[in-house]
Amino acid sequence: MKTGSIHQHITFNASPEKVYSLIMDANHHSNITDSDVEMSTDINGTFLVFDGYCTGYNIELVPGKIIVQAWKFQEDGWPEDHYSQCTFLFDDAPEGCILEFTQTDIPEHKVEALTKGWMDFYWEPMKIYLEDL
Repeated sequence: MKTGSIHQHITFNASPEKVYSLIMDANHHSNITDSDVEMSTDINGTFLVFDGYCTGYNIELVPGKIIVQAWKFQEDGWPEDHYSQCTFLFDDAPEGCILEFTQTDIPEHKVEALTKGWMDFYWEPMKIYLEDL
């Protein structure tokens, strides 16, 4: 299977610790995605987001610094046993936080949709959610 990757830089008006918590805290994550979320904060712990559309497990977690997770998507053309790897790197910036996001090992025919999906279903809703905190 041919695979591709996504690399995005997003600036948030919040600290790296706060942006990290938006992803790793099940309540925040659920509010942002308007879906059921289960999120372990343990290495090898599992997660479920978007009512089970995405599932996976934690590989590396350093609060406020890095999240590395294996993600699997429940959709046509995504092999049942295949995981992509998502890496979220958080860094201080004058505006608050720069998130450097990379997703690798994506089935090639899903790269374009997921590139847009991260913007539409995560980064923009996270920015809006932060305005209301």
